[in-house]
Amino acid sequence: MVLGDDWWLDSSVAAVLCRHAFPEAILGLILPCHSDEKDKEHAELVAGRFNIPVKVVGLDEVFEALVKLLPGEGCNAAARKLAEANIKPRLRMVTIYYFANHLGYLVVGASNRSELSVGYFTKYGDGGVDLMPLGNLVKSQVRGLAEYLDIPREVIDKPPSAGLWSGQTDEMELGLTYSELDHYLVTGEAREETKEKIDSMINRSGHKRYFPPAPFI
Repeated sequence: MVLGDDWWLDSSVAAVLCRHAFPEAILGLILPCHSDEKDKEHAELVAGRFNIPVKVVGLDEVFEALVKLLPGEGCNAAARKLAEANIKPRLRMVTIYYFANHLGYLVVGASNRSELSVGYFTKYGDGGVDLMPLGNLVKSQVRGLAEYLDIPREVIDKPPSAGLWSGQTDEMELGLTYSELDHYLVTGEAREETKEKIDSMINRSGHKRYFPPAPFI
């Protein structure tokens, strides 16, 4: 089992579950890419508490070199910012699969049902994994599991974020809270405006959850 990213709540829970399930065949990767130093500290805190072997691979220079090579013409500032930010999870996945191939391991993802449902993950980035142990748990259930597993309080209390840029948070980008999203996914109930927003996100992101379509021949 190989796991790796900035080790926020979901990835910490996935790592600890794998530590319990496969204590002799697990490797955690800490892959800073213009990340907050606190993220690395929290990853090391989780790894230390649960005795998870880790390797640290800094991706800052690789990211900077690739961005310099890519053209920016014809792309507005907001679109370019998002396109560059999505390079980070894809670079991380390239790195993770290098270790997985080298060790003969599977790659474990940390996406939960809330994120998967609305497409809040990077295609061929954090979505490109072999196993998703949290895939049928909404965010609030993952948080409850983190409490049960005794994940460090610092990690549980961090505002959910993909760490794509400084100050970025999941709820700010989604435009709704995980509480609203989870409640709708579990019960089907929501204010009409919220329901329409979530349904639209689910429909627009369908391509992320299925294999590319191919013609019948």
